Amino acid sequence: MDLKLLEELLRGVRTGRVPVQRALDRLRHLPFEDLGFAKVDHHRALRQGFPEVIMGEGKAPAEIAAISRTLRRQRTNVLITRLSHEKMAQLRKQLKPLRYHPEARAATWTTEPIRIRGKGLVLVVCAGTSDISVAEEAALTAELMGNRVERLFDVGVAGIHRLLESRLKLASASVLVVVAGMEGALPSVVAGLIDKPVIAVPTSVGYGASFHGIAALLGMLNSCAAGVTVVNIDNGFGAGFAASLINRL
Repeated sequence: MDLKLLEELLRGVRTGRVPVQRALDRLRHLPFEDLGFAKVDHHRALRQGFPEVIMGEGKAPAEIAAISRTLRRQRTNVLITRLSHEKMAQLRKQLKPLRYHPEARAATWTTEPIRIRGKGLVLVVCAGTSDISVAEEAALTAELMGNRVERLFDVGVAGIHRLLESRLKLASASVLVVVAGMEGALPSVVAGLIDKPVIAVPTSVGYGASFHGIAALLGMLNSCAAGVTVVNIDNGFGAGFAASLINRL
């Protein structure tokens, strides 16, 4: 339940349109609902502006389905991240309304209208096509949180002319999510061209000495360009969430 739904419920009680008992039933599971194996946080949208997100990795399909149904009972749009094709195939048998986004390795269950709450554009940039899955996770998250999102993919520093050709698009964004693996240089280059906040996302893409993303992470943390903030390796969701919060200011 988010702030808008709570306001609608209270207005309904005040006008008599919603019986008190029905309102109590709706509020009974705030702030959380105990499913035995999980405590679903129904209060999160009120605190943070977006409902609890389900991380599919490490959860059984039956557990994901149960949490999803619990969230939907509160009229909440559902986002499931880190979801493999195989697990999604099993989930489809239990949750037919789920929509799979294979490039983002995520699924959504959206019946409530997505209200645009961001004041500007979130631009998601990635270095190479191997980084697209993480970039798409960030873009999908920002879109569900009510932002206008555009993508600029495959513009890594190995062919810097591809990035420079899009300088006007870079400058048009309010906040940028920049995703890169290997040595992780792209966020520094982007931040050196614009006066907007850059959220850098290191990916685990790269050869042996990239140490599964640690090289990119350290490169981004040591950026000489000002205005770069770094999230964890492969954390597209965290970057999209942070970009959305910034875009609402």
